[in-house]
Amino acid sequence: MNSTAGTTGRLLWAGLRALLVLTVVTGVLYPLAITGIAQSLFPGKANGSEIKENGKVVGSSLIGRRYDLPPKKGEDTPRPDLRFFQPRPSNGLGTNSVNTRYKLILSGATNRSGDNEELIGWVREAKADVVRDNSVPGHPVRPADVPADAVTSSGSGLDPDISPEYAALQARRVAERNDLPLSEVRTLIDAHTSDRTLGFAGEPRVNVLKLNTALRQAAHH
Repeated sequence: MNSTAGTTGRLLWAGLRALLVLTVVTGVLYPLAITGIAQSLFPGKANGSEIKENGKVVGSSLIGRRYDLPPKKGEDTPRPDLRFFQPRPSNGLGTNSVNTRYKLILSGATNRSGDNEELIGWVREAKADVVRDNSVPGHPVRPADVPADAVTSSGSGLDPDISPEYAALQARRVAERNDLPLSEVRTLIDAHTSDRTLGFAGEPRVNVLKLNTALRQAAHH
């Protein structure tokens, strides 16, 4: 009996020691080491890839945000602020009152098939809006000119980037609304266009937050 109790006690003590050691190593030392390495080598990414303007954080380059006008009384859907480059749509993922810059209650796809009537309606409506909003006198936008990312949300609904084609389509409207030369706006787009990752993965892209931050600075100079 005493032998059995002693063996049980030794096993419990050994298990407790293993728990304490693993807790210190994996719960304290390892996180501190990884945090230190991340802060030393990649401080920007480790802190959320924050974008600052005039010393104030305006968002993260990893998370999309909308650029809308303040909603009018009785208006369910705010209108886009056409002074700025617009991101991809974010339809169908729900809304809340917490994240008002990019109104999503979760990240994920709409899970609607390509022949879903509601999805088709969203795409048609989005294309009509893009054509209307970006047509300027003497330079109408044709429906055939509208790229796919202008009328569809991403798989996560939080895509911070748009295609260079969609950015270029918005350039004339942005230049006109901000009283800037079109050439200057196009230069901003080129400066904020990233190539494929490692030269082959993904597609060229333009980060909307970074582009609009640079645009705001250019418009105020």
